[in-house]
Amino acid sequence: MKEKNIFLIILGVIVLLIVGGCGIFVGSYNRLVSMEEAVKAQWAQVENVYQRRADLVPNLVETVKAYAKHEKETFQLVVEARSKIGSIKLDPGFVNDQNKLALFQKLQGELSSALSKLIAVAENYPQLKANENFLTLQSQLEGTENRIAVERMRYNEKAQAFNAFIRRFPNNIIANMFGFREKAYFQAEEGANKAPKVKFD
Repeated sequence: MKEKNIFLIILGVIVLLIVGGCGIFVGSYNRLVSMEEAVKAQWAQVENVYQRRADLVPNLVETVKAYAKHEKETFQLVVEARSKIGSIKLDPGFVNDQNKLALFQKLQGELSSALSKLIAVAENYPQLKANENFLTLQSQLEGTENRIAVERMRYNEKAQAFNAFIRRFPNNIIANMFGFREKAYFQAEEGANKAPKVKFD
C-alpha cells in the first residue's frame, strides 16, 4: 500500500512537471509570435514614413525646378537616390538581416543628403523661398523626417525587446526550435555624433 502511494505521488509530480513544462513552452512560443508580429508591424510603420517621404520628392523637385532650372546636378542626385531606394525589394525577412537593413539605411541617408542639397538651393532663389507650394512641401518633408526618427526609434525598441526575449532561457531553446531569429537594428548614421551646424540668416 505504501509503495502504491509513493508511486502515485511520483506519477503526480511527473504529470505536474509535464503539464507545467507544456504551459511554459506554449506560453513562450505564443509570446515569441506576438513579439515578432509587433516587430513586423513597427517595421511597416517605418516603411510607411519612408514611402511618404519618397512620395513628396517628385513634387518638391518639380517645384524647385520651376525656379532653379540651372540646378540640374542637384535634381539628378535626388532622382538617383530615390530610384536606388525604389530598387530594393523589401521581403519579410528584411528585419532579420543587419546587412540588408544597413544598405537600406545607407540609401535612405543618400536621399536625405540629396534632399538637404535641394532645400539649400532655395536659399539662392528668394521667389522660391516665398512660394507657398514649396513652403508646404518643405514643412511636410520636415514633419516626415521627424516621423522617420520616431518610427525608427520605436522599431529599435521592439527589436531590442524581441532580441532580449529570445536570448533568455528557456525561450532560446524554443526560438531555436522554431527558427525565430534576432532582428536587425537601425544604427546611428555616419557623422551623427557631430552637432549639426546652425545657420541664421
